[in-house]
Amino acid sequence: MKTDLVVVGAGIVGLAHAVEAVARGMSVTVVDRDDRAVGASVRNFGHGCVTAQEGEALCFAERARATWLRLAREAGFWARESGTVVVARHEDERACLAALAGRRGSDDVVLLDAATVRERVPVALDGLVGGAFLPRDIRVEPRAAVPAIAAWLERQPGVRVLWSTPVTGVGTGVVHTGRGDVEGDAVVVCTGHDVDRLLPAVADDAGLRRCELQMLQVRVPGGIALDPALLTGSSMLRYPAFSGTDAAAAIRRRWADERPEMLAAVVNHMITQRPDGDLVVGDTHTYARTPHPFDPLGSERLDDLLLTETRILLGRDDLEVVHRWRGVYASAGTDFLRVAIAPGVAAVSVTSGIGMTTAFGLAPDVLDSLPLGATRV
Repeated sequence: MKTDLVVVGAGIVGLAHAVEAVARGMSVTVVDRDDRAVGASVRNFGHGCVTAQEGEALCFAERARATWLRLAREAGFWARESGTVVVARHEDERACLAALAGRRGSDDVVLLDAATVRERVPVALDGLVGGAFLPRDIRVEPRAAVPAIAAWLERQPGVRVLWSTPVTGVGTGVVHTGRGDVEGDAVVVCTGHDVDRLLPAVADDAGLRRCELQMLQVRVPGGIALDPALLTGSSMLRYPAFSGTDAAAAIRRRWADERPEMLAAVVNHMITQRPDGDLVVGDTHTYARTPHPFDPLGSERLDDLLLTETRILLGRDDLEVVHRWRGVYASAGTDFLRVAIAPGVAAVSVTSGIGMTTAFGLAPDVLDSLPLGATRV
């Protein structure tokens, strides 16, 4: 059966393209090699990090926010308009937040004193000098949200999701799989960090690498309540809305002297809370086209680094590690990979670690660029 659109990959970027196609009244076939999503889309914080983006990514994030909230209602998964609290534990970090507030205004960035930060999030007062609240950020539970979206798609007229179906090649109007050919008017390849497995020349041209992240699921005995996502000074070196400020440059210089191990591990120390009360803690970053099978930085050392930072931030020594894992995503010199590889065929990936934040905003632009004649279903 020929459809309007064939999507290769059922991670969040692929699902976003399928959701957008359904909204346009198109028929869609989604093809994935696994029997469920198991990659970066389910291994992350579930943080819709809207305000910390800049430029095109910010536009996509703002558009995606509305789609996330709509799908939460329609597909039936947990979502929270809980915002983000960014803590400042040094004057240069507070200056960075003030600079962002000056550019964005109080609708996007609400500056907080130390006492108000402590009222909003359960962090230690020791060393705390202030913070900011980013009210537009959202949270979902990715391990539940991504499969819920896939299941919702399967219930829509004109949609097929072909699980456990490895793709061996793509061309104009066709996707070749281990189970036979799948035909469509247009094809979007959304295979995340595995673009090079199917389209090595595209990956070469983009300078694509894999970014591996150490992450932890942590339990706090007796429990704590953490409704917003929680970012730190390290996040100010990671996200472009912060990192482009003069104050962020001062943070980096200070950390080069005081916290070189944090810079070496490319730490973005942040925390979100799962619906069951456990905390998702991360993350470190290492980059390679083919990751080293035995991490030269030492994975246990990186876990210890994250745990030490979390104990200090929360003022708790009794954290229990429940799970440890590595996330992997595609990384390149730009935020987004969008390449036309044949007439009606595009390779698409979010290459900056913000797929959950931006995918639903990116997909409409991609579909606008393809020769799609919708078959109303």
